[in-house]
Amino acid sequence: MKKIWIIGAGPGDPELITVKGLKLLQQADVVMYTDSLVSETLVAEARADAEVIRTAGMHLQEMVDCIVERVNAGKTVVRLHTGDPAMYGATMEQVALLKNHNIGYDVVPGVSSVFAAAAAVGAELTVPDLTQTLILTRAEGRTPVPEREKLQALASHHCTIAMFLSATLTKKITKELQAAGWSDDTPVAVIQRASWPDQKIVRTTIAELDEAMRANGIRKHAMILAGWALDPTIHEKDYRSKLYDATFTHGFRKGVKVDD
Repeated sequence: MKKIWIIGAGPGDPELITVKGLKLLQQADVVMYTDSLVSETLVAEARADAEVIRTAGMHLQEMVDCIVERVNAGKTVVRLHTGDPAMYGATMEQVALLKNHNIGYDVVPGVSSVFAAAAAVGAELTVPDLTQTLILTRAEGRTPVPEREKLQALASHHCTIAMFLSATLTKKITKELQAAGWSDDTPVAVIQRASWPDQKIVRTTIAELDEAMRANGIRKHAMILAGWALDPTIHEKDYRSKLYDATFTHGFRKGVKVDD
């Protein structure tokens, strides 16, 4: 079956694409990319004679028609998506239409902005004895969220929450987290354009989130990380894993007694 490659371009820094993704990009006859979100420096890695197509201004059917025409002409098509295609990549709908034309696909994962954001603030999002769960979600705005996935319901777990596509919904975020029992001083880190040269980091609390983002002019391209794993003083606290506990035995090391 004929196919295309759907490649995660990473969060912004062109060096954060995978080696496999970069090789495929450099070999492709056609590169289609979201020009509002993918680095031009990365796209410049395409062959000099490759056809490069910007898709930010195209609707779904236009993109699919463009792919079908080129694949049927025997060309190798790479579809570059920001971050990882599995998160808010809108790839499923493209694939569904391509299947009608007997065109398959392979996916090369990318570095999601959530992990670039965590790296930017030096945070581990799953801290032993504090939280072992990370929820990836978005606040409900123009895009509806299923009833069982309302932010307040998700926040009832009091774990780390990463919110995509929610920079204009900060008042709502604060209200729903408070309704779920989160304290006003719960730490929040906002990372705008994680890993880009103009990356901006704002540390705040859920009570001050809206004002902090207003004061810093952040209303798009921002990842909001919330929860006590984002506590700036967490390294001063005594959270430790079993993995490196000297008394803990696992498959590669025998634990020692406390008095050894």
